[in-house]
Formats: sequence, C-alpha cells, structure tokens
Amino acid sequence: MNKINIKNLLISAITLAFLSACTNNTANPNSGAQTGAVIGGLTGAAIGYNNSGRHSRGGTAVVGGLLGAAVGAGIGNAVDNSNPPPQNTGGWQ
Repeated sequence: MNKINIKNLLISAITLAFLSACTNNTANPNSGAQTGAVIGGLTGAAIGYNNSGRHSRGGTAVVGGLLGAAVGAGIGNAVDNSNPPPQNTGGWQ
C-alpha cells in the first residue's frame, strides 16, 4: 500500500473513533472494551507501520492494528468487569 492509502485509512479510522462517541445521548458505563479496541487498533497500526523493517508497511500496519485492537479490547473488558454496576438513585432522569 502506498502512503496515500495508509494516510486515508488512518484519517478515516480516527474520524470514526471520534464519531463513535456521538452515537447515543445516554451514558454507557460499559464502553471500555470498545474504547480500548479503537485506541489499541490505532496505536498498533501506527506502531506496525513505523516498525516495518524489511516487510511491507501496509501488512505490518494491519497486523499491528489487529493485535492492538485485541489487546485493547481485552484490557477495556477487564476494566468494565471491575467497575461496579451503575445504581439508579431515583434522581432526575
């Protein structure tokens, strides 16, 4: 993949990450897995792209993105499971 495709892919991924926060008007206390997957995927793709060595940059970016997304989702899921469930206090909804 050439630099323009990677640049467009990263811009699209970052845009989708920001827009995913605008999907609902209620607070979701269990979104750590989603957030971790997005942040891990973007970070892994950037690291894989920059550390390609003798391999293709696009291939290492994809592998890094997939591994980063998996690790980030796992960490986010662990954080979600360790948080106490939200309690309804009967206040203004």
